[in-house]
Amino acid sequence: MWLNNGLGLITDDPTITQGTKKEFNWKKLLPAPLVGFIVSLVFLLLAIPIPGWINSTLSMIGGIVTPMSLIYIGIILADAGLKSIRFDRDTIWALMGRFVFAPALMILFILLGSKMGAHMPNMEQSTLVIQAATPGLAVLPILVGQSHGDVKYATNVVTTSTVLFVIVVPILMQVINLIF
Repeated sequence: MWLNNGLGLITDDPTITQGTKKEFNWKKLLPAPLVGFIVSLVFLLLAIPIPGWINSTLSMIGGIVTPMSLIYIGIILADAGLKSIRFDRDTIWALMGRFVFAPALMILFILLGSKMGAHMPNMEQSTLVIQAATPGLAVLPILVGQSHGDVKYATNVVTTSTVLFVIVVPILMQVINLIF
């Protein structure tokens, strides 16, 4: 049943009109990052050596992903203007999930782990909690655009979470100091 629902969601595209024939898109089931991950896992598990020039080239390509996605967000924001940043109900819930629920769950997992005997240094605990509250993925608007979703909403969430992260980190550090 989950396979039928999953395939139905994968083939569902709101930009296609109702009477057109739907074709299964293998690229949505096996996106390039997943295929790359599987191939790299095979290389890792079989200890296949990778030439240095390939490794450095792929590292350089990987290093430009975040700057390019931030440029894309800037273009979307330039089209919409900074006044388009809004705090509607959905954005507030997304920010609550990012800045309140995710760090709270991480704190809960760390406390449960320490009760079960898995102790970690305070610096590692603090790092995990802060990482749980990091801003929305910078490439999110690009991924949403490829799926024909609401790019303006995704850009709004990434932008607001990035701006508010500067305010949230000191607050989280105080909470971490009180708990740990």
